[in-house]
Amino acid sequence: MSVLQRARVALWGAPPPGKAERTLLLKIDWFILSFCCLAYFCNYLDRSNINNAYVSGMKEDLNMHGNEITKIGTVFTCGYIAGMIPNNIALLLLPPRFWFPFTILAWGVLTLATHTVTSVSQIYVIRFFQGFFEASSFVGTHYILGAWYTESELAKRSGIFTASGLAGTLFSGLLQSSIHKRMNGLRGLAGWRWLFIIDFSITLPVALYGFIFFPDTPATTKAFYLSAREKALAVSRLPPRPATKLSRTIFVRVLGRWHFWLFTTLWAITGEVESFSTNNLFGLYLASTGRPIAARNNWPMGVSAVGIVATLATAAYVDAAPGRHWHVGVFCAGVGVLSAALVKVYRPEALVFVGYYIAGAVYSTQAAFFAWANVVCAADNEERAIVLASMNLASNAVNAWWAIVFYSADFAPRFTRGMWAMVGVSIALAGWTMGVRWFQRRDEARAAAGETEGEMGTETGSGTGSKDSTAGG
Repeated sequence: MSVLQRARVALWGAPPPGKAERTLLLKIDWFILSFCCLAYFCNYLDRSNINNAYVSGMKEDLNMHGNEITKIGTVFTCGYIAGMIPNNIALLLLPPRFWFPFTILAWGVLTLATHTVTSVSQIYVIRFFQGFFEASSFVGTHYILGAWYTESELAKRSGIFTASGLAGTLFSGLLQSSIHKRMNGLRGLAGWRWLFIIDFSITLPVALYGFIFFPDTPATTKAFYLSAREKALAVSRLPPRPATKLSRTIFVRVLGRWHFWLFTTLWAITGEVESFSTNNLFGLYLASTGRPIAARNNWPMGVSAVGIVATLATAAYVDAAPGRHWHVGVFCAGVGVLSAALVKVYRPEALVFVGYYIAGAVYSTQAAFFAWANVVCAADNEERAIVLASMNLASNAVNAWWAIVFYSADFAPRFTRGMWAMVGVSIALAGWTMGVRWFQRRDEARAAAGETEGEMGTETGSGTGSKDSTAGG
């Protein structure tokens, strides 16, 4: 095997042995992964633009003061929480090829509407409903990826998907900086208003692409570019899954297993270890220390760049051998403690920059942990959808008040209270991650011994639903 081929396997995984499956995987990657990545790119582009607009003139034009930008983020989070369960139920009841593009179009139109606002109260309303429709993207995509890809393929694809969102954040800063320089005042509109118009023009074609090409799930796909043989292969190449359905038994199936409780809490904790980056503390730091607009938009892009590299690297690491998901959690817990310590020291300023930049590595938990939940819950389709949704719901429910209590804009530039909170949740992340792994190994041992012990009267598919994953653990 040549060096190029070895690099390809390390970064993308070994190709399937049969030509038919290789062709199918190529089509899945091209149509599913490309749409999901483009959609998530637009999701983060349309989500992060408010922070770029705030440091690029919106604050002054709308006479914003205090922690109103933090409140805008909280209102968005409330809409996101409100939309999470309805959106995921919609994916179970309606064809994803219709629902996904519809929600993209909806949040794109709301992004466009933001360029007309004249008060912060109007932004509150728009961002609530934008959050509601954007809730379909992250968890819904992880659900779809888990339906199409095998365990050895999933983490890398999840990593690429997550990285596309970070690319959207990175591009938003670059776009706002360029717009402010070249279009500020064009046709009587401030540069920050043009940002929302251009973001909509990028989002619209992605929605149209999804309406035409997105293939639903393997069992229901009607994609015109897949032959009947490829549709059958898409189902048969995955591990057998017991027939389950959305019924009243779902409450017992979900609440009677540890998956729901431990993964939901895991991501609630992890979401706050991500909070340095998701709440744009670096941008607020730069604004509060009087940096120019170009610096406020451009310098935080390095956080997203670190996140992209870390996400792709850890995804390749996880896929290289089963059972490695938890390693990412322990690593990121260490990063969280270190980044908080560097920012808390505060001077010399170079340490603050290093602290904020390395915090971007915590983004890698997104791909690792949602791939982990997909693997563990693979045997029950409906449970998998609910667990994935509950993870994101819990994280956003905590962040809705966490950002105000610990990272309010008027706490800049030092965020002292937030630094101590970061140390606490980072330590909690390490311990909880190892606890989840302990339960997973216990179920694997039971499955290997042929046990069929029930939990709360049901234990259908409580193991990983896939191959043994004790290696690397």
